[in-house]
Amino acid sequence: MKFSVQAWAPEYGPTAGQELGEGDTVDVNPELRESDWRPLAVGTDPAPEALFVDGVRRVDANLWIESPEGAIVLALAASYAAGAVLSNHRATVIAEEVRRGIFTSAPNAESVTTRYGDYQVHLTEGDLPEKLWLGLQGQMSVLEGMVAAAHIDVPLIVVDGPLSHRRHVPGAVGYIKTQHVHYLPEPLRPILGRLQAGERTPIFLIGGGAWNRLSWYAKLPLKSSTSVDGLIRAEVAAADLDSARRVADLMTATILRFASEAHKDPRAPQNLYPIGGLERRLRHRLGDRELMIRGLRRLATS
Repeated sequence: MKFSVQAWAPEYGPTAGQELGEGDTVDVNPELRESDWRPLAVGTDPAPEALFVDGVRRVDANLWIESPEGAIVLALAASYAAGAVLSNHRATVIAEEVRRGIFTSAPNAESVTTRYGDYQVHLTEGDLPEKLWLGLQGQMSVLEGMVAAAHIDVPLIVVDGPLSHRRHVPGAVGYIKTQHVHYLPEPLRPILGRLQAGERTPIFLIGGGAWNRLSWYAKLPLKSSTSVDGLIRAEVAAADLDSARRVADLMTATILRFASEAHKDPRAPQNLYPIGGLERRLRHRLGDRELMIRGLRRLATS
């Protein structure tokens, strides 16, 4: 496989799973009728053990892969990792997995082995940068799902971001820190500003698209006076409402103790301490980007 390496590789692309998909609909009535919606206090004790799963990714370089006919196709050479932290009165990293990949639509793409790491080919649906990025995001999510599935005996499993590729993991809860999409109809949105720390909204159903999930908003403690600060959304694969209610109450009660503070994390309070610590550790495990580029260039010129 002939290819060239372009060292600059901006971190472009959207975060997968942040928007309503085509055909998705929202039903706000599963737990309470729309007319009865109000902040709900949870009377549940925090989980004695909780597993926090997260992943990181980094574009090492842009590649141009040459086809047998002489055409060139864009590719990403990227490193990604997933891991898990078990919290049971202390935080312990119990899983760390690192992978590297070439993300491209080039049919003649081949995996490459460099002095510093192996890059496996992952074919994407197109060669636009957004398609390549989504391919990388998808593989990182799959790896997160593998990590989470290996530890399903924990009472609460929190995976950072929408469930997506992790929805097959029994009991997993998707934890969405940033709110770019309005899921609630406009008359119900003011309830988000009235939530107090430790309260959640009633559960609503997101369905009609590729898969169904039950979701809710919850509020973390914060020192800011901005009403929407500290707001998170969570989701579980739709099963039965009683199970979702138990998970929603358990998660809301548990994450309060892990909320970060602004002097330690600029994404406070939503970036929970176990997740923030795991992200830093995993980024270190990705290795030196300059070494990765050096290894790719040696292959490209050999």
